Order: sequence, then C-alpha cells, then structure tokens
Amino acid sequence: MLALAAGAAPAAELPGRYYRLMDAGVKEIQARLAVEPGADLEKLEATAPWKHFPSAVLVAAVLYAHRHPENRRYGDPAMLALALRVGDLLVSEQEKGRYNTRLDHHRDTYMWLDAYRLLEPKLDPERAARWKKALFENLEPLAADVAKRQDAPWYQSPYLGTSPNHYSLWSSTVFLAGKVFHNAGWEKLGAAVMHRFAAEEQTPDGFWGEHSRRGPTTGYDYLTETGVALYEEFSHDPAALEALRRSTDFHKYFTYPDGMPVETINDRNRHWFISTWGHFGFSHFADGRRLAEFLTERYPAEPISLEGLGRIAQDALYYHEGATAKIPLDEQRFHYRMRAPAEIRKAGPWIVCLSGIIDTQAPVSQFYLDRQGSVSIFHEKYGLIVTGGGSKRQPELATFREKIGEQIFALPMSSRLDTGEREDRLALAFNTFYGVMRVEIPEERSVVLSTAITSRGRRAEARMNLQLCLKTGETLETGAGRRLTVGTEPIEMEPAELGGWIRHHGWKLKVDPAASLRWPVFPFNPYANAPERTVDLAIAVVSVPVKEEIRFEVE
Repeated sequence: MLALAAGAAPAAELPGRYYRLMDAGVKEIQARLAVEPGADLEKLEATAPWKHFPSAVLVAAVLYAHRHPENRRYGDPAMLALALRVGDLLVSEQEKGRYNTRLDHHRDTYMWLDAYRLLEPKLDPERAARWKKALFENLEPLAADVAKRQDAPWYQSPYLGTSPNHYSLWSSTVFLAGKVFHNAGWEKLGAAVMHRFAAEEQTPDGFWGEHSRRGPTTGYDYLTETGVALYEEFSHDPAALEALRRSTDFHKYFTYPDGMPVETINDRNRHWFISTWGHFGFSHFADGRRLAEFLTERYPAEPISLEGLGRIAQDALYYHEGATAKIPLDEQRFHYRMRAPAEIRKAGPWIVCLSGIIDTQAPVSQFYLDRQGSVSIFHEKYGLIVTGGGSKRQPELATFREKIGEQIFALPMSSRLDTGEREDRLALAFNTFYGVMRVEIPEERSVVLSTAITSRGRRAEARMNLQLCLKTGETLETGAGRRLTVGTEPIEMEPAELGGWIRHHGWKLKVDPAASLRWPVFPFNPYANAPERTVDLAIAVVSVPVKEEIRFEVE
C-alpha cells in the first residue's frame, strides 16, 4: 500500500501541500524498491494503489528538477537516481514487450514523456537514446490512433470508439511529444484535436459528455479537462483558457462538501473519488485555486494511489500561483442551474440536486448508466442521504417506473425544470402519468420533497422510489418501534413496520404512509457488467405506489 495519509490540515496551502504529499509518497516508493529491487511492473502493480507505477518517474523528476521554495527535494541526487531507475525499468519492460500490454498505458506514457522533458539535460547520450526509442514506440501508434479519429462527427464514444477522456489524453500527449521532440506533424495534429476539444466539443455548461452532449460524465470530465489544461500550458490557446474557465465553473458547483463529484447528473459512475486530476487547469483563476485547495484539503486518510500521486506531481509542476476567491461551497447558500435541465442548491447544511437530463440509452455498452435517478440529498454532517445515481437493467431503482402490460419503463419521455424563491420543481412525463417533484427551499432543519401525480388516462402499475444510503454496522430505527443493525441480512418492511419514519446515521426520513423499504439492493457496476457484490456499496430502496400526492421530509 502507498501510505499517503493526507492528514488533517487547516488549509491546503498550494502548491506547498503537493510537494509534501510527493515527499511522503516518494519515501514509500524508495522503500518498496529497496525491498524488491528486481521487481518488474507486473509485480509492482499487483495491488490497486500501485497501479500505473510509471507515475513514479514524474514524481521523482518533478521533485528533482522543479525549483520551488516549498520543494525541499529540488536538486536531490536521490530523486534523480530514482527517476533514472524507474525510467530504465520502463525501457526494459518496453523492450520485453510488456509495457504497452497494460491497461491505459497511454496515461503512463505521458508521465514518462514529461519526465524525459524535465531530465533530458541529465540523461547521458546512451540512456537518452534508449528512452527516446522506447517512447517513440508508444507515441507513434498513439499519434496514428489520434489521426484516424480527428474528423469524427463528435468527440464522444459512439463516434470515437473510445472514451473522450482517452482521446483528450492521447491527443495532448501527442501534442506535448511534438513540442519535446520537435516533430511538427505531431504538434499540429495534437493542437488541431485539442483546439476542437476546447472550442467546439465542450458544452456551454462547461463539461465534456462521454456518451453525448446532453449531460455530463462528471468524474471522467476531470480527465478530459486535464488534457485541455496540458495543451493550454504549451499552446496558450485562448480557446483552451476559456474552456478551463467554463470547466472550473462546472466543477465548483457540482461537487459535494466532502469533495466528491455529484453523482445525480453522471451517466457513467455512481461512485468516484476526490480527484487529483487537472487542478493546475483550475489554478489559472482565483476561485479555481480555491477549488484546488478545497479538494486537496479533503483527500482521504487512506492511501492515495500512485497514479494519483503522479497527477499531484503534474499539478505542482504547472500550478499557477496567486490569490484565491471563495467558491460556492464556502457560502451558506447558493443556487446554480445548467442550461441542461439540472440544478444544484445549497441551503445551510443541505445540498439538493435535481436532474431532468434525458439522454439516448446505450443498451449494448456496459459503461453507460440509464439516467433514471432524478434527486439527491446531501447533508454536510451526515453525507449523502438520498442518491440520484443511475443504473442499468434495474428499473426498481428509478425515481419513477411504470409497468404497462409486460413492459417496464423507467426513463421519462420529457422533463421541465422550474426554479423559484420558495421551491424548485421538476416535472417528469411518462406514458400513463406525469409527476411534478417539488423541493421546498431547505431550511436549517429539513428538506421537504413532495410529488404531485397527474394521470394521463391509461392504467398502469407505477411507483416512486428513493435510493437511501445506509451504513453497515449502524442502527436503523422506525416509527413502528423496530430497531435493528444494518448488515448483510435482508430487510423488508411494509408501511406498518415503518410507522411513518426511519432514523439512521443521525438523520431522520419521514416517509409517505404508503412507503415500504428493502435492503440490500446492489446497483449496477459498469466495470463488472453486473450488480455490485459488497454490502458497503448497497443501497436501500424506499418505494411508494404512484398516487395523487407523495411526501417525504428529511431532517
């Protein structure tokens, strides 16, 4: 394990904190190599925190070569020795045909390339030639892959045959390689693609959709932004800087107080992490520097991955220092609405997100979830209470579902979002009814979610569902006097057993009198192409038959 505990700190104090994290991490890398001096990449990367081990080459190179008052390792011969050792290992793995068989090795090639750029004056001719040859063996096919996709109608996965975040990272790496190796063709190719990412592919809302432009893929958006930020560093393209401004605005709003991206608007992931990617792109702006601080302050106590450490090295290398300005999460209240039908509102300790984003389904691809969740509720103290995460082939998790004959529908046909001073309203239309979800502007004490249902004349079996985040090992209490510990055992409660409310993890949910509850329900995992298996990723579903009025209150 890469023991990089972020620890408790009153402020991130960037970029100094980046250097402190790298300093701690590089000691772990040195210790690992001392114990396993002959280890190859397969052995070094055998556990998850050590995946993308080549990131170590950039960590050591930045510590050695990048002068900064906070970098105590600048000019340290031990850092140079470590960088050379890792780079030589990568050459050896490439020569044995093993380097480029690893998943997403293109991300490692960027790390190696930028380390080469920093260390080139210190490379003897023989080593420089070996590194350059190995890098070219990876960059040439990467450039070919970029070139054949350059004129795709849109830079989204249905057209690219890969994810936009991959294509952004490929193209920015090829652009940087053109700069480093004075290859005008690579530089021109990479610049053309990256300019299009900045000027045409980003939506006015500031995100790059993976499946379409209709809505974001929030976590992976950090990766695409990182490619644009790297391109801007070496091109100074005004379009790229404008895109980074829009990206900063998007992420500073659609982030929870714990630093996690908001899942309700995400079409690919229910869970993510506090991102280390692309902070340097935000750092062009005062509020972006504060966003980078906000994220860095919330790094978890458990180990940061080695690739995460590599991205911290990239952040430190390209960070733009300056004054900071408050972001919305520093305020007691804010409200932000995208051009897409989605909004987020903070009022006191509460964050509520409503999403009426409707997108084309991707039934064949396992990697895109159905946008069937419409609401999430977060509390600064208790965390995520109601999740709006999507799923796949699980209509029972949808905010609304209807059954007509043998057909089940879990996605709305259309939506309308209205916001006001007293309440926000999201209307969702289905075949047999439409529902108008009303969220009263939260007060300090509670959030009220009520839904008015209007029949469209046809009869169907229809339900409204909320996905609750329960914590294993903690007590679940109901208004009917039931009290039990949440664990692996199934829980099924009918309305009489709930007795009108549920208390758990410090919060209380007043449920509609017709509500029932089921636990555990395992949401879909796109990487396994199957439901989750571990109970810590399970949810509870509170379900109510569709009727004229449905009411919930969280306090």
